Amino acid sequence: MEAMNMAVGVGEEQMAVGCILAIKTTLGDEFEGQVLTFDRVSNILVLQDSVSGGGVLKSGNGRRNIRMLKANFIKEVTFLGQADEDPLDVNKCFLDLNTLHSKEQSAIRQAEIDSERIGVGVTPEAQSIFDALSKTLPVRWDKTVIVVMNEVRVSSPYTSERVTGGTPAANERVRKVLELERKRLQNRGPAQ
Repeated sequence: MEAMNMAVGVGEEQMAVGCILAIKTTLGDEFEGQVLTFDRVSNILVLQDSVSGGGVLKSGNGRRNIRMLKANFIKEVTFLGQADEDPLDVNKCFLDLNTLHSKEQSAIRQAEIDSERIGVGVTPEAQSIFDALSKTLPVRWDKTVIVVMNEVRVSSPYTSERVTGGTPAANERVRKVLELERKRLQNRGPAQ
């Protein structure tokens, strides 16, 4: 908080929970918010967005928009006053648990999809080849073998001679992408 105070000239009492501030950021954003907390370690100010001068939420549905702002990005702060109500009153908080659960499930699914794209026990070169193939073709790992279009298999050392299975057209396409990626990797060199 000391770093933020020095940067914007705001006193400790004006940063207390419940204070309403008008903030201008170094990125050009301007907004009003009610202070929920300030974390000194991470230098993050947490504000409840969309409050009017009386400290009442503009949104009538009980939902809150929370803004987390790194204090280094605050250009200017104006103290507008103290809110009438405690912003941390648990009786007035609204959590849409269904939405939170849905977002959590979506994030877990995405993390699982992302993790399946990372080869286990393969070289960085093999991962680079997998990534290149995945830009134009559906691919997945089967241990250390790259499976393309669920029919073509590319095994270590991931050269065009190691392409097996699938139709001749699919094989040719995979071989071509492999050769282009190998050339790109050679041109880039081992130091990069």
